[in-house]
Amino acid sequence: MDNSTQKNNLPPPGLAWATWGLGAIFYLYGFFQRVAPAVMTDQLMQSFHIGAGALGNLSAFYFYSYVGMQIPTGLLADKCGPRRIQFFGALVAALGSFCFALGPSFGWAALGRFLIGGAVGIAYVSLLKVAAHWFPANRFAAISGLALLAGIIGAVSAGPPLRYLVETFGWRSVMLGSGVFVLAVAVAIFVFVRDDPSEMGYRSFLPPESDPSLGETGIIKGLKAVFKYRNTWLLALAPSGIVGPVLAFSGLWGVPYLTQRFSLSPGKSAMVTSSLLVAWAVSGPVLGALSDRIGKRKPLYLGGAILSLIGWSAAIYLPDLPLWLVVVILIMVGWGAGGMIIGFAYAKESVPPHLAGTVSGVCNMGVMMGPMIMQPLMGVILDSYWDGALVHGVRVYSLHAYNSAFLVSILWSVIAVVLVAFTRETKCSQMLRRE
Repeated sequence: MDNSTQKNNLPPPGLAWATWGLGAIFYLYGFFQRVAPAVMTDQLMQSFHIGAGALGNLSAFYFYSYVGMQIPTGLLADKCGPRRIQFFGALVAALGSFCFALGPSFGWAALGRFLIGGAVGIAYVSLLKVAAHWFPANRFAAISGLALLAGIIGAVSAGPPLRYLVETFGWRSVMLGSGVFVLAVAVAIFVFVRDDPSEMGYRSFLPPESDPSLGETGIIKGLKAVFKYRNTWLLALAPSGIVGPVLAFSGLWGVPYLTQRFSLSPGKSAMVTSSLLVAWAVSGPVLGALSDRIGKRKPLYLGGAILSLIGWSAAIYLPDLPLWLVVVILIMVGWGAGGMIIGFAYAKESVPPHLAGTVSGVCNMGVMMGPMIMQPLMGVILDSYWDGALVHGVRVYSLHAYNSAFLVSILWSVIAVVLVAFTRETKCSQMLRRE
C-alpha cells in the first residue's frame, strides 16, 4: 500500500477495538488480582496464620511492585511499543499467579503477589499508548474511562463470583485457574496485537510530532522532563487520595468491616463493596466523555474528589445508618471517584506529546501509592486496637478499630481535594512544545 493511500486509510473500528480489547482484558485481570484478597481474608489468614497487619502487607506486595513499574513502563511504552511489554507482562503475571496459588508459606505467597503486581503494572499505561495510536485524540478521555470500566469488571468478578468459587473449590485452585487464563491472554496478545495501525497498512492517529523518537531519553532525563511541569506533580499525587480509599475498602477491609457492622455474610458484604466498584466503573467513561464534550478537565475532577470525601465521611462516621443508605452513599463515592480517570488525559495534555507514556506512568504510580500505603497501614491500626477476639482462629476487629483505621481515608481524601484545586486547566488542548 503506497503512502498516499495509507494517509487516507483509517483502521477499521472493529480492528482498533480488538487490538485495544486484548490489552483491556489484561488490565481486567490486573484489577481482579488487585481486589481478590478482599473476599479471601479469612482463608488467607488461616492458611498463613497471620493477623491484619501481615494480611495488609501481603495484599500490598502487589502494589509495591506495581508502583515501582510505572516509570520504566512509561519509558518502555514510548520506546518499545505496548505489544512487547503487554506480552511479557502477561507471562510474568501467569508465573506470579502460579506462585501465589501453590506457595506453601507467606514468603512464597508474597513473592507471587509481587510478581503479579509488577507484571500487571504495565497494563494501563500500555493501554493508553494503544489508544493514542489507534483512536482519535478527542476520544482519549472517554476511552481511558472505558479502560477503567474494563478494570472494574475484573474487580466485580473478584467480589461475589470469586467468593462463591473460593467457597466451592478453595482459594488455591481458583488462583491457579486465573494463572492459566492470563497465560492464554499472553498468547493472544503476541499473535494479534500491533503497536500502530501502520504495521497493518493503515493510517496512525498519532500525529508526527508525537513520535517517541523525538523525545528519546533515559529514565532520569525523562523524569526531569515531565516534572518540570506543575500539573505533573499535582496529578501524580492527587489520585492516591481518591483511589487509595476505594481500593483499601473494596480491595481488602470493606468486606470484614461490613460483616462486623451489619452482621452480613462475607458474600453479601462483597456485593455491597461491588456496588461501589460498579459506580466507579460507570462513572469513569461517562465523566471522561463529558469532560471531552465540555472542553474542560478540572471542574469534573475536583467535583468528583469533593463528592468522594463527603461520601466517605458520611458512610463511615454517621451513626445508625441503615444498610440501604450506606449502599447509596458508597455508590455516590464510587461515582465521584470515577473523576480520577480524567487525570490521565489531563496529565497527557500538560506535557509535550513525546512524554505521554512517561507522564502516564508517573500518574499511574501516584494512583497506586494510595492503596500501597493504606492497606498495610490500616492493618497495623486494626492490630493495635485488637482486643484478642478470635473466630475459627481468625482475628475479629471491633467497629471502633475500623473507625480508627478508616480515618486515614478521610485525611487522604482531603489532601486529594486540595491538590486537584491547585491544578492548571488545559481546556482539553494538547501541549505541543515546552511552555
